[in-house]
Amino acid sequence: MALNLTPDYFEADRKYRQARTPAEKLAALEEMLRTIPKHKASEKKQSDLKRRISELRQGELQKTKKSTGLDPYHIERQGAGQAILIGPPNSGKSSIVGTLTKAPVKITDFPYGTPTPVPGMAHFEDVPIELVDMPPVTPDHLPGGLVNAIRNADTVLTVVDLTAESVLEDIDGLLAALAAKNIEFGRSEADGEEEMRVGPHGIILCNKMDMPGAVDTFQMLKELRPAEPEMMMVSGRTGENLDLLMRNLFGLLDVIRVYSKEPGRPADRDKPFILPAGSTVQELAKHIHKDLAANLKYARVWGEKTYDGQQVHGHYTLHDRDVVEIHA
Repeated sequence: MALNLTPDYFEADRKYRQARTPAEKLAALEEMLRTIPKHKASEKKQSDLKRRISELRQGELQKTKKSTGLDPYHIERQGAGQAILIGPPNSGKSSIVGTLTKAPVKITDFPYGTPTPVPGMAHFEDVPIELVDMPPVTPDHLPGGLVNAIRNADTVLTVVDLTAESVLEDIDGLLAALAAKNIEFGRSEADGEEEMRVGPHGIILCNKMDMPGAVDTFQMLKELRPAEPEMMMVSGRTGENLDLLMRNLFGLLDVIRVYSKEPGRPADRDKPFILPAGSTVQELAKHIHKDLAANLKYARVWGEKTYDGQQVHGHYTLHDRDVVEIHA
């Protein structure tokens, strides 16, 4: 039986994926629960939504009760989105973050060289994406704070060592441990395009592809493992495929870049506005300043979907790399 999800539901789902605070996530989840069709086929989805809402409410309640102390795993999200790296000791998480960012990671030849989370800012072209190097984990050791960080991230990069004899067990063990916490990265059960995602995307990063035998090991893993979550080879040491990783992360964020332009002046391409895919001119104006949105008359847009300087209304849907000149 099809879920028959409504446009209102998909809009709430989009708001959830772009939410940056627990309050925003909670509001979006509640809207998703309110708008999801109530029938037998959606019972599992309804239950999942109710669980997430309960966890968020409980988490916020605990925060209000705590007058002292900080969660060492909580890293405030910055940039267009946040991807956290988890993996067993010596899998090479720190080398990947160190190559892509200027973060002060500590790359060691001994296990547990990262005692606390280390954030850094990487870029896909002109889009900043935050990477967080998490302390090493094992299937038997998933701290509660780390689990919460995983749930609140946009993407989780599970890093494994292609030269380790236990690489298959490392992947399966970590994914099973996360599944036991109700965190799964595969496509949710739904008909057609009616997919509901509550939580982060996931990629398995098979690191150290530059080492002898690593490519053959990767091919073996592809034959033995399901197609989801996606697996890709990288090398934190040489930087191989890290550009492809950043492109994939940008795609998973489901955002667009928009550049502003003042009348008679060239576009400001130094710092794009990062908006959820599907955003309109009105939403861009509101993002810039609420008064600008209130007084919006029309806009001119330069982009692949328009002719140069095409006049559009506030409900016009923007596309990646559009240049927008707002008239109020």
